[in-house]
Amino acid sequence: MNNQIFPQNPQVVGGEVPPDSEFSGMPPLHTDPGQSAMKELPLREAVNRAMRRYFEHLDGGDVTDLHAMVIAEVEAPLLASVLAHSEGNQTRAAELLGLNRGTLRKKLKHYGLI
Repeated sequence: MNNQIFPQNPQVVGGEVPPDSEFSGMPPLHTDPGQSAMKELPLREAVNRAMRRYFEHLDGGDVTDLHAMVIAEVEAPLLASVLAHSEGNQTRAAELLGLNRGTLRKKLKHYGLI
């Protein structure tokens, strides 16, 4: 699995990438005008809409291991956000997530977050 699913510690404030950031040349996460409205949706509804869009784009194609793909897409930013909120304190982040600290470290390594 790609260990760079989520970039390490991007310096993003208020959803905007500073011009001098290593991420400054990247396109915004919400390139579809309809997606910007997703910021206001509850997570459950945002996932529901994203999955409907995903299946529409499959256009009858087969997919396998969907659960792992979705969990990876959600888990990596979740871990990064909680770690940032805990100011890098892994013990506190593990407590917030309800995980053992060793499990958290394993997941952080898996996603290339440490």
